[in-house]
Amino acid sequence: MNTLSGGLGLALIAALGFSLKAIFIKLAYPYGVDAITLLMLRMAFALPVFLWVGLRRQQDGAALSGGDWLRVIALGCLGYYGASILDFWGLQYISAGLERLILFTYPTLTLLIGVLFQGKAFTRRELLALVLCYTGIGAAFIHDLGLGDARDVLVGGALVFASSVAYAIYLSGSGPMIARLGAMRFSALAMLVSTAVTLLHFGLTEPLAAIVQPLPVYGWSLAMAVFSTVIPVFALGAAIRRLGPERTSLYGMVGPMLTIGFGWWLLDEPVSLAQLGGAVLVVAGILVVSRK
Repeated sequence: MNTLSGGLGLALIAALGFSLKAIFIKLAYPYGVDAITLLMLRMAFALPVFLWVGLRRQQDGAALSGGDWLRVIALGCLGYYGASILDFWGLQYISAGLERLILFTYPTLTLLIGVLFQGKAFTRRELLALVLCYTGIGAAFIHDLGLGDARDVLVGGALVFASSVAYAIYLSGSGPMIARLGAMRFSALAMLVSTAVTLLHFGLTEPLAAIVQPLPVYGWSLAMAVFSTVIPVFALGAAIRRLGPERTSLYGMVGPMLTIGFGWWLLDEPVSLAQLGGAVLVVAGILVVSRK
């Protein structure tokens, strides 16, 4: 398996896992759980894995400098705490499908950050891929824009877009750190920081009794921890190491199409011809950018 194909597979695994996150959240919310409690349960269930990997990699790797720790803390706060809690809040107002549309502006933001602040080139092929992918995503979700209360769409959309900005900054900053520390070590440390901040947020804003939730909430939180946190986080880090953050984020644009399928299957969300046509355009964009 060469670097490109291996990176593509890892990026798609990450996209699959992260696409399921919105579905798990929507399945848990009817039981009355709030956003920070649900996020805390997700992170708590994932904590043992990241703690084990982080401690093991810390022993095997070189010591981090003060600057390294500052970057890990900043990126951990942005990527899996800041982006996550904003996304969880946004999903209280808008559908899973519309959430994916807005959240998946992050590949464009990641590319722009690389071009504007990191001196990276922007190729015509990447431009064509972006046009195809975002045209497809727009076609797939345009029917959702007319649904629901306008205020809810505005508030939820703003929260999810802020999540997208935070995640794009995380992806852009993670490339150099992954090159220095390794994908698994950096991912584990960033997740440990995110978990600590999430637990602090929960402790400061919620009573201890909020930990007691209906059994299905624990089940969906555990599923989110395994399939939408542990597996995709490590897959994403490994993909970034092989492909770089910009190309990895482009491959991740298959995520909204996966969410359409999961939403239809698990949430009974309708599937339209516009969505199917959008899926074709997104696949075309991914094929364009994946060509050597």
